[in-house]
Amino acid sequence: MSTEIGRLGVWAALDGLSGDEAARFSKRIEDWGYSALWTPEAVGRDPFSLIGYLAAQTESLVFATGIANIYARDPMTMKSILKTLAELAPGRFVLGLGVSHEHLVNRVRGHDYTKPLSTMRTYLEGIQNALYMGAEPREEAPIVLAALRDRMLGLAASQARGAHPYLTPPEHTARARKVMGPDAWLCPEQMVLLETDPKRARSVARANLKVYVGLPNYQNNLKQFGFDDSDFENGGSDKLVDSVVAWGDESTIRERIQAHWDAGANHVCIQAFRSDGVPTPDETLLEALAPNG
Repeated sequence: MSTEIGRLGVWAALDGLSGDEAARFSKRIEDWGYSALWTPEAVGRDPFSLIGYLAAQTESLVFATGIANIYARDPMTMKSILKTLAELAPGRFVLGLGVSHEHLVNRVRGHDYTKPLSTMRTYLEGIQNALYMGAEPREEAPIVLAALRDRMLGLAASQARGAHPYLTPPEHTARARKVMGPDAWLCPEQMVLLETDPKRARSVARANLKVYVGLPNYQNNLKQFGFDDSDFENGGSDKLVDSVVAWGDESTIRERIQAHWDAGANHVCIQAFRSDGVPTPDETLLEALAPNG
């Protein structure tokens, strides 16, 4: 069995749902024809425990971390997790790894944030070389990296299966494909919002973007595509909001997804915001955009 990431997945934070609700949500995602469900790690549930539970409640849906923080576990522990889920959910697990953000690592977790590229390279080598004496899976689960800039994208292509960029426009996807070459997986996240009123759409988008627009790694990445410091003020300029959040009618949102595919993405995972601001996925929009119609 070989893990197939498919063309279209869903990115969703599930901490606002109970375990049973998350399982039912995952089954609906599967029934609608989405190939993968990406879930983040921050200050809520352990993502791997959740994935093990959800995989047991579904049949074919691939589960991916978007992303798991490398500062949360040493390489030996991560190898054990990687092997265990690859064995128990064969062909249905993708390990997304990232270096997170300096303030989360230093102040929230109490670790020392170090150079992202060398830290990730050393971590991947640690996984490769770590001792594991448990049952071996029939096949290894793929690893993708939360990569934005060229050097991390290059590492994702050479030392992992590919990249999972977050908060990026299709222009970044085109650049990433050029950097990574034709064979690596490229799985960008795309925020989507079914709202045609510009003022309302941008207001909802800014509420969801506020945690991101002040972070240096996202800012530095987006500055490569024509943005400057002023675009990150007051929750983000209209230009910035419109670049990273696909809002409008279904046709407009589909065009943005297609733009990522046209730019070289293998897989796009959509994060569906609700227009009423409730912090759970917009299932009406997800059903409307579903591969199974």
